[in-house]
Amino acid sequence: MSRNNLYKFGLILAISSFCVFLSYPPSEQINLGLDLRGGIHLVLDVVVEEAVAGQVRTDMGRFQDLLEDEGVVPSETILDSDVSFSMTFNTELLRDQAEVNAINYYSSYNVNLSSNPPTLNLSLDPAEQDLAKDAAVRQALQTIRNRIDQFGVAEPVIQRQGMAGTRILVQLPGAEDPERVKNLLRTSAILQFRLVQAGPAETREALVAAAGGQLPPGTEIVESIPETVNGIDIPPMFYLLDIVPIVEGGELKDARLSQDEFGLPAIGFTLEATSAQKFGEFTSSNIGRLLAIVLDDRVQQAPSIESRIDGDGIIRGSFTLEEAEDRSLMLRSGALPASIEYLEDRSVGPSLGRESIRQGVLAAIIGMSVVIAFMLVYYKGAGINAVVALALNLIIVMGVMASLQATLTLPGIAGLILLIGMSVDANVLIFERIREELDLGKTVRSSIDAGFSKAFSAILDANLTTLIAAAFLFQFGTGPVKGFAVTITIGIVASMFTALFVSRLLFAIWTSARRQTLSI
Repeated sequence: MSRNNLYKFGLILAISSFCVFLSYPPSEQINLGLDLRGGIHLVLDVVVEEAVAGQVRTDMGRFQDLLEDEGVVPSETILDSDVSFSMTFNTELLRDQAEVNAINYYSSYNVNLSSNPPTLNLSLDPAEQDLAKDAAVRQALQTIRNRIDQFGVAEPVIQRQGMAGTRILVQLPGAEDPERVKNLLRTSAILQFRLVQAGPAETREALVAAAGGQLPPGTEIVESIPETVNGIDIPPMFYLLDIVPIVEGGELKDARLSQDEFGLPAIGFTLEATSAQKFGEFTSSNIGRLLAIVLDDRVQQAPSIESRIDGDGIIRGSFTLEEAEDRSLMLRSGALPASIEYLEDRSVGPSLGRESIRQGVLAAIIGMSVVIAFMLVYYKGAGINAVVALALNLIIVMGVMASLQATLTLPGIAGLILLIGMSVDANVLIFERIREELDLGKTVRSSIDAGFSKAFSAILDANLTTLIAAAFLFQFGTGPVKGFAVTITIGIVASMFTALFVSRLLFAIWTSARRQTLSI
């Protein structure tokens, strides 16, 4: 064997050994997809209209505060729809002053005026609505990803369906508690600290009556959660709260599982430095008043402010240990901008995945056996060359998939089985060319050289078109289809390497012994 061939042989041996090292044992190194490992498949739809309505409500409250700071107080503020609100003033002068502020500070709104009574109407521009909807889906995608990462699911698939769609695909291999996962993803986890203006009261009507039949501007009625104390069910109460919160969940630095003074599960929190200072100043100037802790539009508790509260505190409620842990996780990962609906919900059992693996492996063994038998019978001694290339091809594919931490799915197994035939396709083209050259009376060495050179363009074109198709499958397909595309791509590249490099080296080793015949 020449020194050049010896170097090539050493390179192939090193690559093979490294791939075996990467992929052994396969059960630990190869990540299995949902259809093989079992788990949960969900398709979620983000209710983007809620995100738009939430933005309009927040803007309405902030605009109300802005006007009050400048002495322009509306007599009535009404949320007309999910995308617009209106303010009524006692005089047209006040309305016109409010219009100037709206134009200066709320340029994303279309402003309309009316008289009798003087009214200012603000409606969110349609283009801004589209931006808010897209941002809601993006934020929901990131929030869900954060929650799943903290929940500890390995190799999840979390992706948006369509460039501008509102649907999110979630696949969680190995997840064993579907209801807990769904609750984890469904809950918005919107936390707000809001000042109580009146309450608690047993009914909404009682609060409205106490306010003179009309709620003060910038306030709303929020219901509390029902509680059970000493086995007695306590019905929910009602509070009149400021719409604009003092502190929101986005200002949290940390949220964690904690305990209250009675040893019951609670949620501990820490605010960011700037928010902690703001919260401390607010609580120090409102000692004696009630502060509502609102989680997902329900009052969890409304304690009295007894002293200055800076950056740390706890949230009490009728939490179980698991609920408090999950809520802490949700608060750490951020709030969903809108609620989500479940369009598809499937659970795949691990036993079904094991049966799919067994059948896939069996199909691969049968397919490989038939291909090996055909190559050895039809191409005789040269068939051994193809068998070696086929084995090395599968070793490289498994090693690369393990190194890339690619997920093997059921379509991926189908791709591996397909590769068994595709990997010898290049050898077939080369062998037929070599046969043609031998029939013309050329020597073994020249026939081999001509066979490889003349078959190269056909092999390259065939594999390139397959790679293009695989690229489109990967770009636009979902999880299982992407698994098929990844497997095919790795296999095509590996088959070209084994057919054009490994096979040629084996032929070169054969001819280096000055053999004058070739069994083909």
